[in-house]
Amino acid sequence: MLKTLMTTALAAGFATLATVALAENYPAPVPLEDGAQAPIDAIEPKNETFRIAYMPPATEFNYYIAIGEGIKAVAAEAGVEVFMLAPQSGADINGQMGMIQDVLTQDVDAIIFGTHDEFAAAPLLKQAVDKGMAVLMINSDIPNFPTPIHGVVGYSQRNGTHAIADWAIETYGDQALKVGIIEGQPGYHSTERVGGFLDGIEGNDNFDVVVSIDGKWNVEGGNTAGMDILQSNPDLDMIFAANDYMIIGASFAAKALGRNDIVLLGNDGDTSGLEEIAAGNITATVNTSPFLMGKAAMHATIDALNGSYPGGWIETPTSIEDKDGAISVLQEPEKLFPQPSKEY
Repeated sequence: MLKTLMTTALAAGFATLATVALAENYPAPVPLEDGAQAPIDAIEPKNETFRIAYMPPATEFNYYIAIGEGIKAVAAEAGVEVFMLAPQSGADINGQMGMIQDVLTQDVDAIIFGTHDEFAAAPLLKQAVDKGMAVLMINSDIPNFPTPIHGVVGYSQRNGTHAIADWAIETYGDQALKVGIIEGQPGYHSTERVGGFLDGIEGNDNFDVVVSIDGKWNVEGGNTAGMDILQSNPDLDMIFAANDYMIIGASFAAKALGRNDIVLLGNDGDTSGLEEIAAGNITATVNTSPFLMGKAAMHATIDALNGSYPGGWIETPTSIEDKDGAISVLQEPEKLFPQPSKEY
């Protein structure tokens, strides 16, 4: 397995903490920017048995289902109720906003959410905070959500994709490469992930970015983007995509065009992406351990409802995995969802 890349705060392991009370559940939170932190002491649970809504941006992404499995595991241990509510498509922003509005009318104590449109969600989440709900964002490192919320749980997206750029330079940096980028739908996640990769290759004269287009976060979009990129740039050497679904789609395009020489780099650590790497169809990815992220988010949410979470950003771990590393991760299926298609 390639060397695990973590920040200093995680150097001693995922369970390292500054305080005894939080030591087994998540790293010490980093304060949000001034004005972005909703007060923990204003949270007012309505139910004796906490009722928590998990609201990812879509059910089409197994990544968010894996986060949900981590959330459910902690909920079962703690004896709290959790339910998931999300549109099928990550592009269905209006659908997600309608679901948040619906949850606002229910006896819900907390919302764990992810969204592809922070500004559309902000007014509704302000209402949730004003109602005394605990509100935490998942799969993000945003320090200043457009309205104050109680916490953010996720990996450093810019650092993660910077790390895979570093890996690419270490592995291929002595070659002159033409690079294509597949972005996600416009928003914070795409900006940070693409930005981290671009920061990582900046100043390296051998990496020449010749095209960057939207792949809509899904396999179909990645396939369309990959086909467009490869057909318009037949001398392309490498594609970086902002998530694993899009790089899987791009790999299908490369295969259809007979381009088995393309370096394909993703981001997420989805089971499907890891299996594609193990099979040799994708080169490497940023593994962001979504199951562990879900567990950390649920622990923090329960602590917020109990008044013992201080608020802030909880950073979860990442590593860069090529074929050998992907196989090692797949050999721990209890930490993955969905389960691998076979035993590794």
